[in-house]
Amino acid sequence: MVSLRSAPTALRPYFLAWLFLLLFLGGAYARSETVPQGGPRGGRPIGQPVGVEPFPLPGGSSDERQPAPAAPVSTTGRPNADHPSDGPDDGQDVAQGPSVAQDSTIAQAEVQIPVSRPPNDRADESNPGPQQPRRSKPRPSQGNKFIIGIGKADITGPVVELVMAGYAHSDQESNGLRQRMYSRAFIIAEADKPDNRLLYVVLDNINSDISIRTSILEGLAANGGDLSVYGQHNFALSSVHSHSGPSTGWNYFLPQIPQSGFDRQGHQAAVDGALLSIKRAQESLEEGYVDFASIEIDDAGINRSQWAYLANPPEERAKYARDIDTTMTALRFRRALDGKTRGLLTWFPVHGTSLYGNNTHITGDNKGLAAWMLEQKMRRSSLFTQDFIGAFGQANLADVSPNTEGAWCEDGSGQQCNITDSSCPDGKVTKCHGRGPKFRALDLGVSSCHEIARRQAVKAEELMTSRNTAWIPIQAGLGLKGYHFYHDMAWWKFTTAEGRQVQTCPAALGYSFAAGTTDGPGLFDFVQGDADKPRNPLWTFVFGIITSASRRQKRCQVPKPVLFDGGETANPYAWSPNIVDVAMFRIGQLFIILSPSEATTMSGRRWRLAVNQMAETFMKRVRPLVVLASPVNSYSHYLATKEEYDVQRYEGASTLFGRWQLDAYINLSVSSMHYLVPGNKELPEQGKLPPDNRKKSFNTNSGIAVDLAVRTPGYGAAVRQPQSKYVIGQDVQATFKGANPRNNLRLEDTYTAVEQLGADGNWTRVRDDEDWFLVFTWRRSGFFSTRGEEVDVTWETKGNAEPGTYRLKYYGDAKTAFQGIQPIEGTSRPFTLAPR
Repeated sequence: MVSLRSAPTALRPYFLAWLFLLLFLGGAYARSETVPQGGPRGGRPIGQPVGVEPFPLPGGSSDERQPAPAAPVSTTGRPNADHPSDGPDDGQDVAQGPSVAQDSTIAQAEVQIPVSRPPNDRADESNPGPQQPRRSKPRPSQGNKFIIGIGKADITGPVVELVMAGYAHSDQESNGLRQRMYSRAFIIAEADKPDNRLLYVVLDNINSDISIRTSILEGLAANGGDLSVYGQHNFALSSVHSHSGPSTGWNYFLPQIPQSGFDRQGHQAAVDGALLSIKRAQESLEEGYVDFASIEIDDAGINRSQWAYLANPPEERAKYARDIDTTMTALRFRRALDGKTRGLLTWFPVHGTSLYGNNTHITGDNKGLAAWMLEQKMRRSSLFTQDFIGAFGQANLADVSPNTEGAWCEDGSGQQCNITDSSCPDGKVTKCHGRGPKFRALDLGVSSCHEIARRQAVKAEELMTSRNTAWIPIQAGLGLKGYHFYHDMAWWKFTTAEGRQVQTCPAALGYSFAAGTTDGPGLFDFVQGDADKPRNPLWTFVFGIITSASRRQKRCQVPKPVLFDGGETANPYAWSPNIVDVAMFRIGQLFIILSPSEATTMSGRRWRLAVNQMAETFMKRVRPLVVLASPVNSYSHYLATKEEYDVQRYEGASTLFGRWQLDAYINLSVSSMHYLVPGNKELPEQGKLPPDNRKKSFNTNSGIAVDLAVRTPGYGAAVRQPQSKYVIGQDVQATFKGANPRNNLRLEDTYTAVEQLGADGNWTRVRDDEDWFLVFTWRRSGFFSTRGEEVDVTWETKGNAEPGTYRLKYYGDAKTAFQGIQPIEGTSRPFTLAPR
């Protein structure tokens, strides 16, 4: 495993003043505020058979397709190598801000992939489980064979005591686990050139930070063998962008602040799990087919920044039926042996913000949950392998919210939030909250999260099982290829497709960034849409003490008023990224844009269109397919169109590199597509490397204290037992004397379990941490001589329970003063569960 030596940064007095102020504004950084709601505060090992389905997946017909753009919108350009970077204040004004005319290395350490219980990756399928109505089997795409491999592994980091990543509000400290988080790895190789491979990984966490990707690449190289074939050009690391997970380590100082630094335990969990999923995918390589299809999901998201979207040209907006993309695109992986489906990799844009900022249980939010739902259902079908793996990736999600009922003022006024700045009658955004489809449940977004996940999973199942799905075989004869390089966005000059010379800026966040979004509002009197002069000049003075942007930076970022000048601040180390990843994959006729930033709806459309136009110039015999994945390989905040940027709502204020960032991204990717021409073996140089801050990052998170079980009963003993009888729909709970779960993350294992009594008198595990409805909650209890820790194991039987006799189990690890860390276990008394 990658060993990251702790090297805390020395904090000087003036820097402590900065840190204090930034911690005070921590909620503003990650758009969070406690949601005033009631409700509680508060799986199985991979491949283990499941007892029942997690939810019903009804069939259904495909929805009406969204019309494709009627005409191209040219936004591409060519990079100009004749324009090197200038100094920070050379006085040149090169199209900075809006125009009058609206034009359309850490040294490699010894790395070891963790050893765990063997996964059931190649399950015995002599007993295929319940049979579905017979359907015609998909016909193999003769001559289109690839080598395919798919793997899954646990990446769940610390589940208690640390500020959660996503909203990053300092009050949102995790105290338990609702569902484990996973890495899902997909490998595609050419059948006649098996060393020519592409690796795509989806993490159930907040992002695919460059620190994680770098550690994974080091692990792959250190393990050698077949794993060493994966490198910069053929490895893509993405995430579901869950806002309910633990911190997995950020490379830059500014996003580290709400998490109190770089958490090495969470980082290592993500790295080790990703490596294990890749290893499992590698070990499962076999001949197979890859097919592409899409389906509409009309009810899983809304545009949370309609005012900014409306700033885009009317003629462009008229080409699309909605202000969000409602198309889920997917790759299906079928093995050649029998045509059974091994996996599904999807892209669909919706934020991982179904669970609110006062949820304190770790999950992969709606996409992590959707993957579990789909996997449990499909593994019971004879048309799918028993180790079927589904991944729900992100697309152009930046302005897409899962809170489909819109944004409302939670102040008793009954009003919707102001469309322009998301304010409420008091003129502030702090009471403006998005409402999910089940918001009336008042359960911190749990029911809404389940519903948004269900809507995605239902459509994914329909896509795979409907006779009406128009699968397009990916043509193996065209081969596959990927490219990757780094590019410094600070003061980069280039020429647009319209012939205009423009430039990008060093990274900076605007005032509306501090206003947050309707999914998680910010603090004080910050509002969205705060362009040009900030509403409250006090903040100009306050943040000017912390870091003051250069005059050139201010001009470059117009109309964004700069709040955090991260790209020009490197004390104690770089605050924000200036260097971004530029990357793209081609699999047959499919092009996958790998965006390091969260793209808005219209940004994604323009980018896809530009790539498609370029692809058509050299893909003469076949119609190219284009998808956009974001964020991938690193995290560079947001990507708005220049029109949306001018409005300066949250998405525009979080577009780091200025008004021309989208044009620059399109320029860089499209002008590099010659690397993807079939037969071209050239690859770009990596360019200037981004800073590696893993060893120098600070960490002020508390250590793990010795667990104290002074009072009777001892570790694992039941403090409160469940009742003897329940009816399905009731919550069953037992409380045990426990220990800090940070002592052992129990990767590939569990903290909780439900066991069922069989007719033979034996107990069989039917639920564990992978199950959404089995919840683990930890807390400290007592004082002085009675001080200790307790854990609640809660089974929400409304979700997927069947009648029977059950008991609850708790597994933990106690840190003692003299014996080190010792495993502990608790068992509740049996109880019966009866039908309603």
